[in-house]
Amino acid sequence: MPSESLKRIYTVNLGVKPGERVIVFTDLVGEDEDITEDERGRRVALVGIARDVADAGEGLCKVDLLKFKAAGSHGKEPPRELWEACFGPKAVNMLDESGLLEPVLSKKANADALKAAEEIIKKHATSPDAIIALSNYSTSHTRFRDFLTRVKGVRYASMPLFERFMLEGAMTADWTEVERRTKRLVSMMSGAETVVITSGNGTSISFSMKGRAVLPDTGILTERGSFGNLPAGEAFLAPVEGTADGIMVLEWAPTGKFHNPVELIVKKGQVVEVVGNDEFSRDLRDRIAKNPLCGNIAELGIGTNDKASRPDNILETEKILGTVHIALGDNSSFGGKVSVPFHQDFIFFRPNMEVVRGEEKIEILVEGEPRFEVERR
Repeated sequence: MPSESLKRIYTVNLGVKPGERVIVFTDLVGEDEDITEDERGRRVALVGIARDVADAGEGLCKVDLLKFKAAGSHGKEPPRELWEACFGPKAVNMLDESGLLEPVLSKKANADALKAAEEIIKKHATSPDAIIALSNYSTSHTRFRDFLTRVKGVRYASMPLFERFMLEGAMTADWTEVERRTKRLVSMMSGAETVVITSGNGTSISFSMKGRAVLPDTGILTERGSFGNLPAGEAFLAPVEGTADGIMVLEWAPTGKFHNPVELIVKKGQVVEVVGNDEFSRDLRDRIAKNPLCGNIAELGIGTNDKASRPDNILETEKILGTVHIALGDNSSFGGKVSVPFHQDFIFFRPNMEVVRGEEKIEILVEGEPRFEVERR
């Protein structure tokens, strides 16, 4: 793996300075995980990538590489050992002694408990300057990440499912252009009340975004508290809970194409029916039955990276220019109100999308063609 490509994560994306401390972390396959050999190979390769990324930072800053047992799902809080590494044992012990740690880790903490936990983190935590999160399971939508970035000002590059091919594709983007394109999209959508999305595969869904901030993920993570994916390139928001209605026809799972499309019937912001007979459909039905919040329409994102192209890895797929992705589950860390240890994105190719602001209808995508390309001077 070219070391110069990896060094750019530090020098360009994170803007790391000499003397700063960076934690690189990854997760290990658990003995109880029932996965295919292909998946196991990909997961083992990710651990190797994390090691290479940590090595690339030597000489640029202070780097620590941490490994821990995988949490088991995207959006689930990482284990105590990672909290201690990133906030310090003193702060984590204080959370534990105050009876706050378990509710926070299980995502059952109420507003008062979260406020109390935040105060402890603010006053007593000692954190690194930047994080490069190379765990298989995403930590983006966790209180762990939220406390690090919002409370402690840590710069955070979230890279779940990262694969080596991305260094020659999506990671070669001109980040200045991605930033301009993404901010233009954010400007076009901000202040709108309603979103309508359709596609030729039968997907048709609408929801309210009134009062919800549209957030940019640009790949430029040099400011204090910056957070985003690498590879980057999207604008995203948390739809207003209880407002989504329609049908989502899924053709792609996060790491591959379904043999047959899966239909999700959405009413009042929740998936109320999963139409499909494959293992994915059965697992999703079971997950939602156990906790209906897992069926919450949690996120809308629009891809803005013109170098992203792979359809079989959601980390890159959701950044493809002209695509839409919609996620289920948790959105508590980016403006929503649902906290649950689950967050899963699904991609839609060649969609139509418009937002409504007052009497004005604004086209964002037409058959996957963006209406937000940066105007050249």
